[in-house]
Amino acid sequence: MTKNIMYKQVTDENCMVRNDKGDMVPNYDITIIDFDEGDILKGKVVKIDKDEVLVDVGFKSEGVVPISELSIRNGVKPDEILSLEEEIEIMVLQKEDQEGRLILSKKRAEIEKSFDKIESVYQNDETVEGQVIEYVKGGLILDIGLRGFLPASLIDIKKTRELSSYIGERYACKIIEVDRNRNNVVLSRKAIIEDERKEQRKEVLDNIEIGQIRTGAITSIADFGAFVDVDGIDGLIHISELSWNHVKHPSEVVKVGQEVNVEILDIDYEKQRLSLGLKQTQKDPWVEKIKSYKVGDIIQGKVTRIVKFGLFVQIQEDMEGLVHISELSVEPVKKPSDVAKIGDELIVKIIDIDFDKRRMAFSIKQVTNPETASEETVKLEDLSEELNAEEEKIKEEKPEAADIVINESTPEREREKAIKEILKEMKDEANL
Repeated sequence: MTKNIMYKQVTDENCMVRNDKGDMVPNYDITIIDFDEGDILKGKVVKIDKDEVLVDVGFKSEGVVPISELSIRNGVKPDEILSLEEEIEIMVLQKEDQEGRLILSKKRAEIEKSFDKIESVYQNDETVEGQVIEYVKGGLILDIGLRGFLPASLIDIKKTRELSSYIGERYACKIIEVDRNRNNVVLSRKAIIEDERKEQRKEVLDNIEIGQIRTGAITSIADFGAFVDVDGIDGLIHISELSWNHVKHPSEVVKVGQEVNVEILDIDYEKQRLSLGLKQTQKDPWVEKIKSYKVGDIIQGKVTRIVKFGLFVQIQEDMEGLVHISELSVEPVKKPSDVAKIGDELIVKIIDIDFDKRRMAFSIKQVTNPETASEETVKLEDLSEELNAEEEKIKEEKPEAADIVINESTPEREREKAIKEILKEMKDEANL
């Protein structure tokens, strides 16, 4: 609480009092102010020097405000912020220093007063505005009535400029930390920008529907897909949705900064994110290629994968079908690897086509034994569970053991990992 000073207390009515004898004498008690170190007083500027200011607070002598205690801003000149006879608030630092002087601080009085406001703003989750007055290692200093620290990482959602270029600019910020004991206030401008963007994103999301085609820009690329900015909304094109053809890495299809048309596959309203598809905006080459084939055609293909329930045979690039274990031979087959190995050329017959899921079913036994064509054959719809699981396995993009190269320059840890991959594949092959 600010205490009144002498020249505010003395009036014509109270300047004289009667003593024990009934005589009128000066009221000396009222001319001397009582205060302690840490108190905030009001005083009047009586002298301004280049390195200090003298203030009359009603004490036995004027108080001294050193230049370092004038303002939270460094390098200010006393006559730039104060004038003679101006009434100011100051905090008592020392009632008497080594030279017997009363040491005061205008800066700390302002900080103390400002902390009351700052704590209220912080508790009510409001914003505070201030001018950038200084840059330091790791961030900026804002004048918010006291020195508020704005870390460089919380200045903006975009890449931060050279810190010196922010001097003089005014920003509204959220207060994210207040420590009065340490005279510490941490600010965030980024939080305000994110809140504004969140509201903007909500408005955009209200106008986005699944199935729409939107234009966006590739912002970054990861092993599992590409991130896209669609009207300020973050979206992901999973690697499996980049192309109708097999993709080893997203960088084969897109690059950062590229503008793309994408289909909205899913919307996460809570996290304000989109699942996107790029291939859906392009012609499916499989649909064009399949026009050349029909059920009953006998064609040649190459074994590309061996699984427990059959062989996958490729008849064109990015076109393959399954020879179920029941269609390998008229004789019972325990393991598909007993009939063929990867790379073998085979003659197969198309026995089923699923146009929606881009799948084909083949038969070897109906080629070698045509009479079996009249028997009941396996349908693709009966194999959905196995085929879905196999497609998910492919999406994981684990390297094939055959693609792993081990040489003298391979680090020991990588050598061990590569050997384990090869042994695992050999074991899986043996169990087929």
